[in-house]
Amino acid sequence: MSESTVAFHVKNCLRKLDVRTRTAAVRDGNTVRTPGAIASTTLAWPGTFLPPRLRYLPEPVQRVLSKPWRSTPLAKRALILVEGHRTIGHLYVKEARRLGLYPITLSADPAQYAYLEAEGAEVIPVATDNVQALLHECSLLRSTHEIAGITGFSGLDESIYVTVSELCRHFRLPGPDPASIDRCNDKFNQRQLLKRAGIPMPAYRLAMDAKEVEYAAAEIGLPVVLKPAEGSGSSGVRLCRDVAELAAHTSYLLGREHTWRSAPRILVEEFARGTFFSANLMGSEVVAIGASKFGAPPNFVFHETIFPAPLTDEKFNRVVDLSLRCLEGLGLGWGPTNVEFRWTKQGPVVIEVNPRLAGGASPRLVQLSSGIDLIREHIKVVIGQEWDLRSKHSCTAIVRHLVADSDGTLDWISGGARAASIQGVADVKFHVKPNARIIRRGDYTDTLGHVIAASPNLALTQEILQRAVDEVTWSITPFRTDDE
Repeated sequence: MSESTVAFHVKNCLRKLDVRTRTAAVRDGNTVRTPGAIASTTLAWPGTFLPPRLRYLPEPVQRVLSKPWRSTPLAKRALILVEGHRTIGHLYVKEARRLGLYPITLSADPAQYAYLEAEGAEVIPVATDNVQALLHECSLLRSTHEIAGITGFSGLDESIYVTVSELCRHFRLPGPDPASIDRCNDKFNQRQLLKRAGIPMPAYRLAMDAKEVEYAAAEIGLPVVLKPAEGSGSSGVRLCRDVAELAAHTSYLLGREHTWRSAPRILVEEFARGTFFSANLMGSEVVAIGASKFGAPPNFVFHETIFPAPLTDEKFNRVVDLSLRCLEGLGLGWGPTNVEFRWTKQGPVVIEVNPRLAGGASPRLVQLSSGIDLIREHIKVVIGQEWDLRSKHSCTAIVRHLVADSDGTLDWISGGARAASIQGVADVKFHVKPNARIIRRGDYTDTLGHVIAASPNLALTQEILQRAVDEVTWSITPFRTDDE
């Protein structure tokens, strides 16, 4: 066990002390001593502060905590991050520090975010699906920190944003309206509200069981898209082109393989054919519009995204107008929003509205293409500062996602350094390491990593990107079957 790991676990154990005991222990004049300093003092004089179950710590822990710890000012301005994100989480940690904030991550499973340890970020394990547990932990933090703002990240569902909005409301911090976020979290309710606002969308039905799914698909006509009424990251979303695919995916969603937070509710949706666009908004301003391509059906795993989208002025204005109408229809307009479209033969139709910053590489692409740092501006909104959405330059930025082509054990993945050395490559990132188990689920977790390139024009960016992607290779050994 490394010393940093020991210290990490002890600090988080100490946070579980009663708030009155903890406050009494940490206050020392006008400073607050770190948990390590408290533990070190307690080890020297047993029984002073720690409860009996924590007095007799293992020798490795004592060795770590016997080192001197410096005192820190009482009023650290903390940015609370509920959960993390494998692509943009580290950017929030870095940008928070640049803004003079102290980022603290609350997570049910911190180990899944490798950047937290790499960045030396403070982490508090807590059940993030329990609002009361989060309220308690934030209340403890307020005894030693000034909480400047609270935000968070979605995983396979959008419920975190409902929780974050409730925390902001409780602590009287800047944040979105919880009722509006809750309405967006339910895709069926969202569509009902958009329909009343006259927003063009694919035909849709709500189904609770297999018979209702079959009936809804017959009404709409195949192919249809089946998706959970609550979810994120394309989890459980699949194109069903015939009756057999419809029955198979219905069985998957209603079986034990898919995780539901409540009773199963399936959205059956007309498949809208056309180019996929996404509008990134901050407040009531459309900052950037991107265009994306997906991998092979029946899944909807992103293959490539480009910013800015190659749109005519007329199409650009229609997307902007429709995006703003979505905000009005859903009661949104605080902070970031992401609106997804398909441009069909009849024009643009709205696929989904996400009341959050787009995940994946989109924030980085916006920054590279326009100079607007959406993460920085989002944090500024969260802490009550004014944002700056002025474009600084004009370039073309593209991301290519590296998607696994089979299930199995990752033997190796290489070429990252060679790809990154090519002029015009902005980022090369691998999400997995050798010996990782690769199990494709048809969602964002299928990606092994990404490569991002940027340059002054589209053709050059495409050329740079392809050269870089060609440098990256990997090997996956299929899992052994029972017959082998």
